[in-house]
Amino acid sequence: MTSPALANTPTPLAPERLPQHVPLAVQTRDGLVESVHYGSVIATAADGQILLTAGEPLAPFYPRSALKPLQAVAMVRAGLDLPDELLALAAASHSGAASHREGARRILDLHGLTPADLENSTDLPYGAREREDWLGGGGQATQLTQNCSGKHAAMAATCVINGWPVQGYLDPGHPLQQLVARTVADLTGEVPQRTTTDGCGTPLFALTLHGMARAFGQLAAAAAGGSGEAEAVVGRAMRRHPEMVAGEDRDVTALMRLVPGLLAKDGFEGVQLVGLPDGRALAVKVSDGGDRARMPVTVRVLAALGVDTSPLARLAATPVLGGGRPVGLLQATDFLAVPKISPAPDAL
Repeated sequence: MTSPALANTPTPLAPERLPQHVPLAVQTRDGLVESVHYGSVIATAADGQILLTAGEPLAPFYPRSALKPLQAVAMVRAGLDLPDELLALAAASHSGAASHREGARRILDLHGLTPADLENSTDLPYGAREREDWLGGGGQATQLTQNCSGKHAAMAATCVINGWPVQGYLDPGHPLQQLVARTVADLTGEVPQRTTTDGCGTPLFALTLHGMARAFGQLAAAAAGGSGEAEAVVGRAMRRHPEMVAGEDRDVTALMRLVPGLLAKDGFEGVQLVGLPDGRALAVKVSDGGDRARMPVTVRVLAALGVDTSPLARLAATPVLGGGRPVGLLQATDFLAVPKISPAPDAL
């Protein structure tokens, strides 16, 4: 007879249903491997052709907040017109600094809206220093301090511009979300394999690393080309204001500052997307959701693509401390099974 406890236990997924990830990063302590992070990666050419892979990059996954630049493209296509720093905030997972909170409020003010029109979840500031300062001043979790507030303010603003209902803008059947779904399919070249709800309440699509890399390559190339299309407008705004896309002390902001022309966005659960000005791109998914492995793996792929990663040393590896002194390292494995690729003549 099955016990009540076992009867309520979810059925485990069979191994053959799990993505075939590979070891991407390891943490060592005094020469012994202490932890291993598995995952998958892909790099694509400007035309979307695959340059290199590891793991299973064609397995569906949720890009989480890495989807925000694509959502921002949809809004610009629908007439959203914001100063660059506010448009970068619309594509952001911000740290909750004063500039981020005030920026989200400015987007609302410009369109006759208030924080009461936001439909995202409440949260404390995402950045550690920003959260400490906020709590020290007696602050509580709000929708403006939640890291997606810039995107939600922009979504509400896009509704006003188009005469769509603001209330219910997160419903998958709302005209805004229908436009976002079409834009995501256009940029990725994929029909989402399923739709769920992201942490902030926004519809979220299951895509592949290949599709997401293809989209980021388009955004980065458009931004570098100087065109006026929505992809270029969003890409340029993010590159010009990396501090609004993430925040001070955030690796995504540092990455865009250290490599001119690079476009980057992270996502919860170990997701990283990068686009290069020549249209190449890369996508990373760390299978255990571990955020610490995301950047060492990203730098490893950038190096394989011929990008000068010498300014990224502190992002490529993290010292492991014992008693306050380095005794090991968190770093990428040699997960690429292809030779290093020489950079194109016009590459970084």
